[in-house]
Amino acid sequence: MKEWRHVYVAGSFRAKTPWLIEQNVRRAEEVSLEVWKMGAVAVCPHTMTRHFQDSLLDEVWPSGLLSVMYRCDAVVLVPGWERSKGTQAEIREAFARGIPVFSSLKSLADWLPLKDITSAANPDILDRAQ
Repeated sequence: MKEWRHVYVAGSFRAKTPWLIEQNVRRAEEVSLEVWKMGAVAVCPHTMTRHFQDSLLDEVWPSGLLSVMYRCDAVVLVPGWERSKGTQAEIREAFARGIPVFSSLKSLADWLPLKDITSAANPDILDRAQ
C-alpha cells in the first residue's frame, strides 16, 4: 500500500463578505486538487470549515486547525497568503515544528518524491511571515 504524504493547504480564509470568503475557499480548493494530482493527500481547512462562521468562538478555529496541521508532512501556501495573519501564524508554527513550508506547487512537487520528509523548505518564507 502507498505511503501517503499529507499536505496542509494554508491561505486566506476570512474576508468582509460571504462571497469573498467563498472565493478564498475556491482558491484553496484549486491548490488542493493539484496536491492530490501530485499523489499526496491535501488537507484543506477551508473546505472543512467553510460554513461554520459564527457557530463557535473565533479562538476555536485557529487552535483546532493548528492541531490538524501538526499532523501533516508539509504545508503549501495558496497565492495571496501574505495578506492573512492566520496563515502567517501557521507558517511560524510549521517552522517551529520542523514542518516544511512551500510557497509554490512547483517547489512542493520537487520535494514530494523525496524519501526524507525532514528536508528543509525555503526559510525565506518565514521572514515574510513576520
